[in-house]
Amino acid sequence: MNPNEAELHYPLGDALPAVGETIDVAPGVRWLRMALPFALDHINLWLLRDCQDGIEGWTIVDCGIANEATRAAWEQVFAERLDGLPVLRVIVTHMHPDHIGLAHWLTERWGCRLWVSATDYNAARMASRSTTGFGGDHAAAFFASHGLSDPQALAKVRARSNYYAGMVPQVPDSYRRLMDGMTIDIGGHAWRCIAGYGHAPEHIALHSPKLNLLISGDMVLPRISTNVSVYDLEPESDPLALFLTSLKRYDSLATETLVLPSHGKPFSGLHARTRQLHEHHAERLAEVMGACAARPCHAADLLPLLFKRALDLHQTTFAMGESIAHLHALWYRGKLLRRADAAGVWRFSAA
Repeated sequence: MNPNEAELHYPLGDALPAVGETIDVAPGVRWLRMALPFALDHINLWLLRDCQDGIEGWTIVDCGIANEATRAAWEQVFAERLDGLPVLRVIVTHMHPDHIGLAHWLTERWGCRLWVSATDYNAARMASRSTTGFGGDHAAAFFASHGLSDPQALAKVRARSNYYAGMVPQVPDSYRRLMDGMTIDIGGHAWRCIAGYGHAPEHIALHSPKLNLLISGDMVLPRISTNVSVYDLEPESDPLALFLTSLKRYDSLATETLVLPSHGKPFSGLHARTRQLHEHHAERLAEVMGACAARPCHAADLLPLLFKRALDLHQTTFAMGESIAHLHALWYRGKLLRRADAAGVWRFSAA
């Protein structure tokens, strides 16, 4: 067993909800999973028993991507797992396609409101109408400026001009804003919003002290580390520093908090996991620093160092973003210098 795994506890064991089915994880809290067409092949979604304006029903947390298979799975849930009650609202932790993809369909289907941070709402609206950050010429040029030179890979990035909109074809025309520190009453339980940065523009996790639950979204995952990337929309960003600082916001939560992540299984051991994530990135930063001290490196040079497995195109774009994020973290700390070579490719060397 991975030593990190030994520090975590999975109270539900190997139980997983089948598509269209749910598993109760706490009173009034149901876990469901939807398929994804990636190497990371699922997303966890949550149903919270609720009551608004005297109407009994459910709040949905996160949506899945917009495709027929996910809609069909939701229809099965509606028919069999809601106890005959309606959906009263849809909460989205952040703007990535597997989380917000079906928000428009769900809110139209039930005549309810989307709740999401303002930053991620507007980022989703922009991304669903453009190619920035997810494919097209601008994304290809950005990756090329950080050393990605394979003509086939760059051609595939250029061709993904409809990548985000293909999974998020529409975003609701209106929403209700979630902000850090605000408390939402869901079914008589207070859920506090905890904003996180670095993975998404303004990710919102939800914590219920009474239920001792944290819906962590993508901010804290078991087994895998959250993707933290630099994109062409904000090419000089430092998302890794933001992400690591955000993890400290969970330090005050109870040790025995049950974490409900967007990928993987519900687990306890929150503080151990956030410590592991800090250690993981410290190790990666040390590796990047060592490589750049030996010779100037661009982000593509570091892919074999940071990722030990073969990568498909989807994984390569995430890996490039992560590689740049680690270089930028050291650059902003003054550990690395950044210079463009004659071809306009950014190379980083020890300061």
